[in-house]
Amino acid sequence: MLLNEVLDLFPLLDNPNASGKLVKELLINEGAENVEIFPVEGKKGHTDFISIKIVGSDGKTKGGSAPTLGIIGRLGGIGARPERIGFVSDGDGAIAALTAALKLIRSKRSGDNLVGDVIVRTHICPNAPVKPHKPVPFMNSPVDMEVMNKHEVSNEMDAIISIDTTKGNNILNHKGIAISPTVKEGYILPVSSDLVNIMEQVSGQSCRILPLSTQDITPYSNNLYHVNSILQPATATDIPVLGLAITANVPVAGCATGASHEVDIALAATYVIEVAKEFGNNNLEFYDKEEFLKLKAIYGSMKQLQTRGNMNE
Repeated sequence: MLLNEVLDLFPLLDNPNASGKLVKELLINEGAENVEIFPVEGKKGHTDFISIKIVGSDGKTKGGSAPTLGIIGRLGGIGARPERIGFVSDGDGAIAALTAALKLIRSKRSGDNLVGDVIVRTHICPNAPVKPHKPVPFMNSPVDMEVMNKHEVSNEMDAIISIDTTKGNNILNHKGIAISPTVKEGYILPVSSDLVNIMEQVSGQSCRILPLSTQDITPYSNNLYHVNSILQPATATDIPVLGLAITANVPVAGCATGASHEVDIALAATYVIEVAKEFGNNNLEFYDKEEFLKLKAIYGSMKQLQTRGNMNE
């Protein structure tokens, strides 16, 4: 159970003075060795990007061969001040990613170290703007998606899990967590049975799948419909990306306060840690590599879906 980690982080984030510096201090005090803060001023305000690396026993940082898992907490902001007071639903992706990082740091300190490196990235903004969206309003961000991807997607990562609150819709009516199909190079691939098995293991329930459309895996800047930003990292990399959605039975606005549920956040963090264990041990596949090569040989590249297409012409 990771409820202790959630409860240790929540007071730092449910705070008008929340910052990357405060989170870094907590992680360093717990034994973290690789934490970096990147303050960024955007058109709509300020945010602190944070990057945490937990070095594995046979990870690439030590010259080993184990693959590196990237965990991204995707969000617009953890708060919508001054419009809303308190931690917003949209912030669940950030606290879930940070919960996983804190747990892995504590586990390593006590002697339980993963084989592969794990890189956790997110950003901390307690006063992000709000934007209209149906069926409920979305959180906006002080920086654009290209800046987010620049700071959150790393060339060191071999696969990514993108955690995002995904409650502002009426297409997935389930309280808890759900996974998307794997997305790679503009293709929406079959759901990985390995990833389904871990979902059912940690939740004790049948796996819920977040349905995706082609628009969902294209850049936000094309102004097409997107279920949310959960698959935006897939527009900035060729490695496989999985969306991990924190969900609800009914549509909940990203700017809603009092809408975060500690058990669901802890469950999302538990899921990514269990994936990290198996991925670092080479016991898990995000996609069928042979099938993907055959798919590209038959139908060609779909990388145009990772771009703005002809919008710049």
